Amino acid sequence: MYSRKKIESLVAELVTRVKWQKKEARQFAGELVHRGEEQREELKKLIQSEVTKAPDHVNVAKKEDIITKDEIREIVREQVRQTLREYRFSRNEDMKQKDNAA
Repeated sequence: MYSRKKIESLVAELVTRVKWQKKEARQFAGELVHRGEEQREELKKLIQSEVTKAPDHVNVAKKEDIITKDEIREIVREQVRQTLREYRFSRNEDMKQKDNAA
């Protein structure tokens, strides 16, 4: 990719060598600048695409993978409820066995 100054310098050189008319030279310079801008935009898109794909190739948590405090609290509450249910069931079974043994 060339800078605008470099393109203008190249066109000026071509004008003297090929004796182009100034209008044609400006059009040519404009085309070169336009092509350079298109290449820059394509490169920008490529870089953005690669940056977007990069997290998929490393072991980094994504926003949707992160659990909130409220979600953790709910999981803990559910585990406590489940443990209490199991404890009550176990205790009831023990009492039934004692009653049957007596």
